[in-house]
Amino acid sequence: MPDSPDPVTLAELGRPERVAALDTWLGELLAAALAGAPAPKARRGQTPAPAGTGVSLVAVGSLGRREPAPYGDLDLVLVHDGRAEIGAVADALWYPVWDAGHKLDHSVRTVAEAVQVAGTDVKAGLGLLDVRHVAGDAELSARLRTATLAGWRQHAARLLPELRDIRRGRVRTVGELGFLLEPDLKEAYGGLREGQVLRALSTAQLVDEPPADAGEAYAFLVDVRDELRRRTRRASDVLVRQEQRGVAEALGLADDDVLLRQVSLAGRRLAFVADETWRRVEAALVRRPRTRYRRVRREPLAEGVVRQGDEVVLARDARPAVDAGLVLRGAAAAARADLLLSPYTLKVLAVHAPPLPEPWPSEVRWSFLRLLASGRSAVPVIEQLDQEGLLSRMLPEWDRVRSLPQRHPWHRFTVDRHLVEAAAAAAELTRDVDRPDLLLVGALLHDIGKGWPGDHTDVGVVVIRETATRMGFTPDDVDVLVAMVRCHLLLPDVATHRDIDDPATIDRVVDAIGADPALLQLLHALAQADGAATSTSAWSPWKAHLVAALVGRVAARLGSTTVPEPVLEPSDPQATAPAPAIPGQTQPVTVGIEDVPDGQQVTFGAPDRPGLFSLCSGVLALNQLDVRAARVTVEGGHTTAVFAVRPRFGRAPVPEILADSVRAALEGSLPLADRLAQREKDYSQDGKRGAPPRVAWFDAEATGAAASLVEVRAADRAGLLYRLTAALAAEGLDVTSATVETLGADAVDAFYLADPSGTPVDADQRSRAEQALLAAAAGVAPDPVPR
Repeated sequence: MPDSPDPVTLAELGRPERVAALDTWLGELLAAALAGAPAPKARRGQTPAPAGTGVSLVAVGSLGRREPAPYGDLDLVLVHDGRAEIGAVADALWYPVWDAGHKLDHSVRTVAEAVQVAGTDVKAGLGLLDVRHVAGDAELSARLRTATLAGWRQHAARLLPELRDIRRGRVRTVGELGFLLEPDLKEAYGGLREGQVLRALSTAQLVDEPPADAGEAYAFLVDVRDELRRRTRRASDVLVRQEQRGVAEALGLADDDVLLRQVSLAGRRLAFVADETWRRVEAALVRRPRTRYRRVRREPLAEGVVRQGDEVVLARDARPAVDAGLVLRGAAAAARADLLLSPYTLKVLAVHAPPLPEPWPSEVRWSFLRLLASGRSAVPVIEQLDQEGLLSRMLPEWDRVRSLPQRHPWHRFTVDRHLVEAAAAAAELTRDVDRPDLLLVGALLHDIGKGWPGDHTDVGVVVIRETATRMGFTPDDVDVLVAMVRCHLLLPDVATHRDIDDPATIDRVVDAIGADPALLQLLHALAQADGAATSTSAWSPWKAHLVAALVGRVAARLGSTTVPEPVLEPSDPQATAPAPAIPGQTQPVTVGIEDVPDGQQVTFGAPDRPGLFSLCSGVLALNQLDVRAARVTVEGGHTTAVFAVRPRFGRAPVPEILADSVRAALEGSLPLADRLAQREKDYSQDGKRGAPPRVAWFDAEATGAAASLVEVRAADRAGLLYRLTAALAAEGLDVTSATVETLGADAVDAFYLADPSGTPVDADQRSRAEQALLAAAAGVAPDPVPR
């Protein structure tokens, strides 16, 4: 029996050496299997076939393409001419492969059987297109290849729509390779499968061979896949975060961000070519049954561009070499008609389009705005301009953000795609603002500074000024765009981290934007578009509610609207009314609940006592209710605590359970700290981040001489709000209001504090409170507050 190359040894070889080693070994195995098998029986009247004829071993799939993945399956087909003893040959061939530790995807077929399977199973047919002779009867292997190709072309009209649906389904389940932080190199749309599908489509003789740059993108992804498997020693194609730096170093790239960016560029190129190719295939399949040529109607859309069929092409009198506005005019016309530019038109424009004059003429700027205003239909058109290099000619800054990854867990897109998605979302909000043109451009360029080192907002202010000036906007409009970039995070940050009913919070926003209601409109719409383009986690209904409430308060300060109601108002009048004391019993606890955007509002009413706010927070955590904001008022010895909550597992809060739990905690019969510690242990994934917690004070943003504002950033964990508020209560500080936000695995909690004596929080108190907060954030339970 020939010596077998084990998977570990093969993984360390280069791809050509790996293929040669496998081919040699498999050839020796087939020879040994044939030598040990019974001699083939000759049919009556026929001469027995010579040894080694009538049987061949062929590779399909990745081995057939000469690109076997380390630790991957060996895809093999044992082809025969109908001999009865083929089972013994197969057993003698397959078992040594398994014994050597290889995974095997195998079959035994005659040529007719293989062609039949390929004609009914699109995945099997796709694999057989890569058939390659390994050993045995070469003529039999050649017959199989010829028959397989002929069958594929014959059945293309039936099989290709199924293949198209499979690939489109992968977009929904796996996502697009170009925009994932941990992409599946094989199955994500734009991955290795796309390269294989493109070859299959050209084999069907419906389209040309894939362009050279698509082949280069595919080859790069193969290299990344091989290095990933070599490092992990597993048949996994998901480029997980912890392996990215090692793979980058092995491939000679600077760091993991460079690797992810190159993977994104390769995936987007393959996806773009695949989309264009599928459009050609679908058009060819529609035309196939027809025998007569039909003239396609040409419909004018704009100067120099017409609709021809389902795409936009240049008019016969177009002058691409001298008409500087033709690119954007054609792109805008395509997007407005919900069509795409034809590939040939893109190539012509890429070769002949002259540079845009600086500043842009008003007609060019108008076309650009029409393109952005088209919303969702503009996204694929902008991708066309980007893939052909036309977008970066108009906006040189775009190359700095192209396929740039964003490591924040909320972001689902690369920087450039996020900007395009934000502009598309902004197109739905143009009727809410006085200057829709500035909204669209501001949305497209609000994060452009991420392409340079340093704070992206500070850098973006410089870049947007240069870009907007080059676009031909007036100096006043340029100043507005600069302000939009400078303040694009202002409203969401303030609304989620500060008490929006505090006049100091409103003063901060007014100071930042000035007395300009139009800018406030633009920033509100930009915040909505930015959040929608980030993820549903980044722009929840609750955050939208908070931002809108903040905008309403700022607008009232500017005199354009009336003052809105507070965000957190008691939901049950009984909860605010002091109950009569009953000697020897705990004062009654009342609970009111009402629905609010993205959750519920819970109002507790109880006699005032130290640590009551903390106990209510703990009870909510124990009932798996995540707190997003809270407010406390004390009047006449009675405390009203209002919490905005969201059920962690979808179960709405039950007032009776919450009231009983608070009452039990007040009486001491509910060991709240112990129960929450057990809950945290049960959810052991909570708080596993290595970065230490941080505490910062922002007294200048709090109202009143005796008020303080402290912000805590820490790993999110069960009962964190309870621990923090209990720590503050133990230091003799009252929490008057709080905002709570979870950013991925981190929590950002801000507390407005007051000393019950009415005196300012002194330096010694602050130091003790800070140490207590750090300990609580690290998981150390504070001392209980005396009842």
